[in-house]
Amino acid sequence: MIWVVVIAGLVAIVFIHELGHFGVALAVGMRPRSFYIGFPPAIVKIKRRGIEYGIGAILLGGFVRLPGMHRPAARDLQALFGPAIDEHPSLAASVRRVSSALAREDYDSARAGYVELEEAVAAVSLSAMSRRAVTRALRDVDEGTSPDAYWRAPTWKRISVIAAGPAANVILAFVILFVVYAVSGSSSSSAAKILDVQASGPAAIAGLRAGDVVASINGRRVNLGSISDAIQSSDGRRLTLVALRHGHARTIGPFSPVRLGKRWIIGIDIPRTRDSAGTATSQASSDLWSITTGTLGGLGALFQSHSKTHFQSIVGVGRYSAKALRVSVGWYFQILALVSMSLALLNLIPLLPLDGGHILFSLIESVRRRALAREVYERASLVGLALIVLFYIVAFHNNTSGIFG
Repeated sequence: MIWVVVIAGLVAIVFIHELGHFGVALAVGMRPRSFYIGFPPAIVKIKRRGIEYGIGAILLGGFVRLPGMHRPAARDLQALFGPAIDEHPSLAASVRRVSSALAREDYDSARAGYVELEEAVAAVSLSAMSRRAVTRALRDVDEGTSPDAYWRAPTWKRISVIAAGPAANVILAFVILFVVYAVSGSSSSSAAKILDVQASGPAAIAGLRAGDVVASINGRRVNLGSISDAIQSSDGRRLTLVALRHGHARTIGPFSPVRLGKRWIIGIDIPRTRDSAGTATSQASSDLWSITTGTLGGLGALFQSHSKTHFQSIVGVGRYSAKALRVSVGWYFQILALVSMSLALLNLIPLLPLDGGHILFSLIESVRRRALAREVYERASLVGLALIVLFYIVAFHNNTSGIFG
């Protein structure tokens, strides 16, 4: 059950990211053609008002298919229609008319020729392979010449749609942290002063008293907002507390917590705390800034062998989230907020096919006043993917070197 909740949380983060793209695309008049959570094959799909909604079998991401991401090119049309023309030479004339219009960048004529080409294709029988290529070619022409095509939109619209995904994750991270702190208090709340100690509990036997202020547990500094998580994360292992009594530090323990239901307890009563709206806002904003600087610092130190900051795999994030959920719901949601914010920041790296790469290329096209060809995007995406894989390999090497070196 815990892993179901963990996976649901990660899928929700991806859903919010794609929903950001989707919502802003609709708002600026760039109607998406598909909205999927996960990748094909589709488990379930449905079409409403020209948009296909679906859930893919591979729940490792999601996508929103925007119309006409790239400028349609004559050579792409000819290459994709090549096998079909070999099977039915009668298609050549219609393909030639559309490709000629694309070469002249007369997209209105190309769109008019598309109707004739579509009818010609419907009149012939094609092999499965040729049919797939032709279907893609027709879709590229249809969507690429559409008035709401992405590549034809003003720069501000394109950047707004692309940036909306990371922005949605930032907003999600803030909302999660705000709610957690408003409900249960932040980790920077007031000192962990003990209200009462159960006479027969582990803490009392070890020497903790009412009025003591717990400063650290097993060397980890704690306060009112984090003392409970520190106890739960011990998972039953022995604890050593440092407590302040009348201004003097005292070492309590080591002693072992006891299990009560699904929780570990030491027999203490601490004040229940909730942050005010202002405090919760301030703490959530501070945490997001810390995640931002930490992520940027991690990228900067990625190629240093002594670096302890690394990318986490999906499996690693899942395991950490499951552990957090066993400790407390609040801690689990804080981990989700961290993942959501990190996803936003990593997506803004200016490399294709990441969102940051699309923003960069939109700015380049704005300066040159002309859309780049599809092959430029494809080559840049290959380079970007290679660099991302290289980053991951280097991070993994540094991580294993730190463990085994």
